[in-house]
Amino acid sequence: MDVFVAALGEVFTFRIMGLMTVGTLAGIVAAAIPGFTITMAVVLTLPFTFGMTPIEGLSTMMAVYVGGYSGGLVSGILLGIPGTPSSVCTVFDGFPMTKKGQPGRALSLGVWASFFGGLIGAVICILLAVPIARFGLRFGPWEMASLIFFALTLMASLGSKSIIKGLMGGLLGLLLATVGIDPIGGRPRFTFGQYNLTSGFAFLPVLIGLFAVPAMILAVHEIQESKRKGETRAESYVPKNLAIPWIQSLKEILHQWVNVLRSGIIGVIVGALPAAGGNTATFLAYDQAQKFSRRSDEFGTGIPDGIIASEAGNNGVAGGSLIPTIALGVPGNSITAVMIGVLILHGITPGPLLFREQPTLVYGLFIALVIAHFFMLAIHFAGIRWFIRVAQAPKYALVAVVLVMCVVGSFALNNRYFDVWVFTFFGLIGYILNGAGMPLGPVVLGLILGPLAESNLRRALMTNPDPMLFFTRPISMTLILLSLLSIVYSGLQIWRAEKRKKPKF
Repeated sequence: MDVFVAALGEVFTFRIMGLMTVGTLAGIVAAAIPGFTITMAVVLTLPFTFGMTPIEGLSTMMAVYVGGYSGGLVSGILLGIPGTPSSVCTVFDGFPMTKKGQPGRALSLGVWASFFGGLIGAVICILLAVPIARFGLRFGPWEMASLIFFALTLMASLGSKSIIKGLMGGLLGLLLATVGIDPIGGRPRFTFGQYNLTSGFAFLPVLIGLFAVPAMILAVHEIQESKRKGETRAESYVPKNLAIPWIQSLKEILHQWVNVLRSGIIGVIVGALPAAGGNTATFLAYDQAQKFSRRSDEFGTGIPDGIIASEAGNNGVAGGSLIPTIALGVPGNSITAVMIGVLILHGITPGPLLFREQPTLVYGLFIALVIAHFFMLAIHFAGIRWFIRVAQAPKYALVAVVLVMCVVGSFALNNRYFDVWVFTFFGLIGYILNGAGMPLGPVVLGLILGPLAESNLRRALMTNPDPMLFFTRPISMTLILLSLLSIVYSGLQIWRAEKRKKPKF
């Protein structure tokens, strides 16, 4: 208790509160811009921390981190373009809800879900950091490969009412993930002699293209339709009433407390596994919400369940990724790797001894994690009306601005023009897939998890070529059984939905 009180005194200063406010706002704004990742925002924050104390620097970066995880929902819900890779699933129900004329409801649901999911992650991090970190160390390449295989089973149901289309989209994503340098052997694959393809397709330009270009082409079609009808301007999806149903959305969140708790815990567990990350967590949370929902066939049409699951799982990762970082000195993702760099710059070695040698710093970081979520909530409260005005802008202006931002974001990732061409090419691919009724979620899932699946599978077989180890190691076997159950359950859900649609005579 003495350490906790001392940590409160370290964090609750005007300077740190001010730094965290600015950091949270910067994270929200950065994540709301398609192509500008949370990692980029944290890295840009790094130089400003050199002149700070360790607790000041880490608190600021923690605020950017938390703000970034919630900021991606803004562009995802209002424009249909995920601001960050981990907000992809939020688009599936958030954007349809906006098109129904309920952007305020969608945004407030997302913010509340982010808040509670983040708090769940923070509480679990504080209470169970060491045991969970030790459990995460038991995940070898066999367990990681089985976990990713479990995540890949989501292809069958994610964003589609057809198993065949879901699998086709997922296989396309896996195929795209094979382009570039072999992660184990170091040889180029499917580059066709093109130097720019040696590093593969950069994920963010692909993601932005798949979601942004189809949405913008649809908006252009609506502009042309408006002109044909003689209308002076193409109206947006948003009604004139900008009321935000904060209290009503809070009641919806509390009514779905099981969904929030389950999704937050999934985010924590996946976040605690090095290299798994928020992308995997949000897909798993969304899938589990769909499987346990009584309205599973309505997912993707604009229902609260999908938004809540995606954002709660997304923000639960923030607390989960800190667990191996603090307890073991192993970064949970690229962002916490930067935080480890800040500790090392100040002469502090992260790991098990950190709890003994720097307990005030550890608990100060935990307190900053909790406070950052309250700052995130307050900033969204104050700024959400201005966010909604983005979707109220005339479509002809919105299309031009969004496309420019997408091009700049694609270029800024690696400072190369090739990524702009990748954005354009996959934008056209996304438009064609949309027209064919092919879901984009499985494509993104395959592209994200493909390299992880290949690397861990090959590492496992290189360590021991006996494939039976996948079935004799308890954690790996459990995950494989869950994968099979997931496939069967997805098929049953789709079969029941089709059966309900058939007319009864």
